Amino acid sequence: MGPTGSSSARPTAAFFDLDKTIIAKSSTFAFSREFQAGGLISRGAVLRSAYAQFVYMVGGADHDQMEKMRQMMSQLCTGWDVQTVTDIVADTLHNIVDPLVYDEAVSLIEEHHAAGRDVIIVSTSGAEMVEPIGAMLGADHVVATRMEVSPEGKYTGKIRFYAYAENKAKAVRDLARKRGYDLDGSYAYSDSVTDVTMLEAVGHPFAVNPDKELRKVAKEKGWPVLVFERPVALGSRVKLPPAKPTLAALAIAGAAGIGAAVWVNARKAKRAHSA
Repeated sequence: MGPTGSSSARPTAAFFDLDKTIIAKSSTFAFSREFQAGGLISRGAVLRSAYAQFVYMVGGADHDQMEKMRQMMSQLCTGWDVQTVTDIVADTLHNIVDPLVYDEAVSLIEEHHAAGRDVIIVSTSGAEMVEPIGAMLGADHVVATRMEVSPEGKYTGKIRFYAYAENKAKAVRDLARKRGYDLDGSYAYSDSVTDVTMLEAVGHPFAVNPDKELRKVAKEKGWPVLVFERPVALGSRVKLPPAKPTLAALAIAGAAGIGAAVWVNARKAKRAHSA
C-alpha cells in the first residue's frame, strides 16, 4: 500500500522515524567505537554506565525509566568537546551512514515527494547528525534531539529538546500548525511502540518492521504493516554531498545508540528465553 495523491487543498506530509525504519540498523551505535577510540568514552565507562543501566532497565520502557536513561546519557557526555566530536564524525560519517538504507524507504520518500508531500524525519538521535542524513535523503525537515553547548564549545549535559514518545507527536502537531499540514491526509512510519502517539497524530499510520508491542497495537487499530528487507548502499540511490557536519547534538545520539543496541539484544534474549 503506497502513498496516493491528496485532494485536500491543504498540504500534507510524510513523517518517518529513522532507525530501523529508513536505516536498517541504529544510526548512532556505530559511532560509539569512534568515540571510544577518540578518548570520549572509556571502555569501563561504556560497560558501567551505559550497558549496565540499559540491561537493568530492559524489562520495560515507561516514562520514569526513560527519564533515568535521559539523565544517564546527559551525564555521560557532559564536558565533551564539540570540536572533538565534530572531527570524529566528519571523518567517519560516510562510512557509517552510507552503507545501509532500506530501498523500500527511499522509494516511499520518492513517491511522497512525487505526490507533492513534504518528507520529515523524526528521530530521537541528535539533530546535528540527523540533519545531514536528512539532506542525503532529500528530506524537507528534521525533528530530533537537541543538546545545549556552552560558550566554550563543550556539552553542558542539558538537553534542550528530547525527541522521544509524546515529544515527537507534539513536534509533528506543532510543525503541522506552522506549515499548515492537513494531518488527516498525512502519513507516518515507525518500527517502535514508543512512536504510537506520533502514528496516531496522522490519518495514515504505518508500522514498519514493527516490534512486538507495535505489531499488537497495529493489529488492534487496523494499521497496515510494512516489511522492509532490502537494504542498499545509500550512495546507490541518492547523491551524497560532502560530509561537513557540525554535530552539536551527536553526543546524546552516541550514548543513546549504545543503550539502544544493548536494549535490542537484551529484548531478543528475553524473548528467546520466554519462547
